[in-house]
Amino acid sequence: MSNSTTTVVQTAVNENTQKGRITAALRNSVQQSLALGTLVVLFVFFSIFGSNFTSSSNIENILMSTVLVGVLALGTTFVIVTGGIDLSLGFGMTLCSVMMGTVITAWGLPVWMGVLGALITGALIGLINGLNITFLRLPPFIATLAMMMIAQGLALVISQVKPITFVPEVRKQVTGIVQFDPILAWTDGYFAGLPSGVLIFIVLAVFAYLVLNKTILGRYTFAIGSNEEATRLSGVNTRRWTIVVYVFAGVFIGIAGVLLTARLGSAQPTAGAGYELQAIAAVIIGGTSLLGGRGSIVGTVIGAFIMSILINGLRSMSIQTEWQYILTGLVILIAVFFDSLRNRNKS
Repeated sequence: MSNSTTTVVQTAVNENTQKGRITAALRNSVQQSLALGTLVVLFVFFSIFGSNFTSSSNIENILMSTVLVGVLALGTTFVIVTGGIDLSLGFGMTLCSVMMGTVITAWGLPVWMGVLGALITGALIGLINGLNITFLRLPPFIATLAMMMIAQGLALVISQVKPITFVPEVRKQVTGIVQFDPILAWTDGYFAGLPSGVLIFIVLAVFAYLVLNKTILGRYTFAIGSNEEATRLSGVNTRRWTIVVYVFAGVFIGIAGVLLTARLGSAQPTAGAGYELQAIAAVIIGGTSLLGGRGSIVGTVIGAFIMSILINGLRSMSIQTEWQYILTGLVILIAVFFDSLRNRNKS
């Protein structure tokens, strides 16, 4: 392709991308308003009909539940904006937690090395997902489904199907609060009256917002999701940037693994089951399109709170677990239906 043709294509793609982003921004605003309204309605509803829903301890439970789902959802927002999906979130987080526990206990290394091990494990999960999707041309659903099963198996093998607990030298009982190390004590402790995990989630949300909206990674993420072929013809190495997106999301899986370990006080080989669906649901409820090209971090944060309040609120009403699954599934179904409806109207 000649330089002049490339320039014309580049200009056309930039204009279309700019128009698409403006339209997407308007749609995101409407979607976020609806999601925020839903959040308020759910909170008021469960405050009236739930038992002790607004108690301080329950509010703290909601916040802490939102942290794990929210951190996973932040990373997967990037993946879904590209038009992909990541089903390996839950057991990927479990594998990161198990690796962290293994580094600390079996290898006898400092906790910060364990944290580093969890982050590297998450990045590797994302890297393998990205390579399988871009070079082997596997559908994201299949590639990440396989990774989910691999991560689950590895977590069970490495942990020998047993929880990894911390040795007494690492585990200390300080003023009634279980602490393992200054790092984990902080991630599972309090700061300025708020759970530290919540502050970490806020910082990560701001960081993800800036990356998605103010950096070249964010621009290419939207461009790939809007029209991958046109983006490739404009000279963007879409394979490389797609891999970067999955690695970026993988690091968030690693962070979630660290937070999960800190919260449980051990590495549980089955603790992450089901988190992938909650995180994906939070992203969709927040307005990110499953077809790619549209999404927002603000919407994802609201979606994460909606999922946590819904699950916690149903428990506060003493609704049986099986019905909690059914009602949660219906909410996800409704969110996907409206996403499909928006895409049909867009077409």
